Amino acid sequence: MPENVPVWMMIVGFLLVLGPLVTIHELGHYLVGRWFGVKAEAFSVGFGKEILGRTDRRGTRWKLSALPLGGYVQFAGDMNPAGVPSPEWLALPEEERNRTFQSKALWKRALIVLAGPLTNLALAVAIFAAFNFAYGKIVQTPIDPAKTNIVQKFTEESPAREAGIRVGDRIVAINGERVAQFSDIVERVALYPNRRITIEVERGAETLQVPVRIMASQETDRFGNAMSVGRIGVFSAPYDQKLVPVGAAEAVTLAFEQSADTVRMMVLGIYQIIAGDRSVKELGGPIKIAKFSGEQLSLGPEAFVAFVALISINLGFINLLPIPALDGGHLAFYAAEAVRRKPVGQRSQEWAFRTGVAFVLALMVFVTFNDIASLPIFGS
Repeated sequence: MPENVPVWMMIVGFLLVLGPLVTIHELGHYLVGRWFGVKAEAFSVGFGKEILGRTDRRGTRWKLSALPLGGYVQFAGDMNPAGVPSPEWLALPEEERNRTFQSKALWKRALIVLAGPLTNLALAVAIFAAFNFAYGKIVQTPIDPAKTNIVQKFTEESPAREAGIRVGDRIVAINGERVAQFSDIVERVALYPNRRITIEVERGAETLQVPVRIMASQETDRFGNAMSVGRIGVFSAPYDQKLVPVGAAEAVTLAFEQSADTVRMMVLGIYQIIAGDRSVKELGGPIKIAKFSGEQLSLGPEAFVAFVALISINLGFINLLPIPALDGGHLAFYAAEAVRRKPVGQRSQEWAFRTGVAFVLALMVFVTFNDIASLPIFGS
C-alpha cells in the first residue's frame, strides 16, 4: 500500500521549498540591481496583502505577503507593465532618476533580470556539488563494464525479444549512438516511452539493425505517484555500483552536468507533452508540489534538499522561457531592443505583457485543476 504523508507535513514542506527559493530568486534581482545603483522600493515574498514587513534605511519595504506562490522586487522607475519610462519618470530630478531601473544601460537591465533565474540555477549546482563532494560519484564495478551490454534474459513482456533480439546479443548502439554500458541503454530508453528506435546488436560475427518500439511502463513509487517509463524488457549482466570520492573541482563539474541533464529532461518532457507522447496529467501545480515536498521531507534531509535543488532548476528554467510577464519575456524584449537599436513600442509591450499574464494564469488554473483531479477523493 502507498505510504500516506500527513497534510501538515505537505504544508511545511511546501513552505520550506517555495519560500527560500522565491527569496533567493528575488535576492538575485535585488543584489544585482543594488550593485548597479538601482533603488528597490519593495521586496516581497508572496503576492497580495502584506502580512508583516519593515522599511530599511535605504527606503526598501521588505514584506511577507498573503499568497505564497511567488514574489517580486519593485525597482524605482518600473512603473508600468512594459517597463517603459512614463512622463512622471521623465519629470523626476536627475539624481533621483539615475537611481531608477529605466535609467540604466540595456545590458545592466538585462543582467538585473537574468540574475534571478541564474541564482536559482547556481543554488542547484551548489547543492549537487556539495552532495558530490560529501558522498562521491556512482561508478559501476564490473571488470569490463561493456559486458553489461550483453542481454542475459528478458522480462515477461519484452519488446526487444518480440523484435528478434536474443539472449547473448550485445547492444552496441541505439539510433546510431554508441552505448558503452547498460546505464547508457537505460538513458536512451527510459525517457522515451512509445518511441520507435533502431537497436544495433552484435551476434557472433554479425551486426544487426533491429527496429524496436519502446514500451510505456506505468510505474509507481512508494507514495503511489505514477510515472510512464520507457522499457525494452532486457536484463544485463549483473554488476555492482559504489561511491567513489571526488575532489572539489570534479564535484562542481559533475554538478553542472547533473543540472544540465535535469534541464534536458525538462525540455524533453515539455516537448513530449506538446507532441502527445505524454499525458498533460503529468503537469503539476502548487498542490502537487506541496504533495511531493511533504513526501521528500518525510524521507529525510538529504532527499528533501535534493528535491529543493530540482525545484530550483525548474523555477530558474521556467522563468527563462520567452513568455511576457516572466523574466525570459523581458529578456526577449531587451534582445529585440539590442537588434533594433530602439525599444519595442510601449503598446506592443503592454499587449504582450497582458497576453503573457493571461497565459500564465490560465496555465496555473489548468495545473491546479489537474492537481485536484489527481487527489484520491476523485478516484485517481
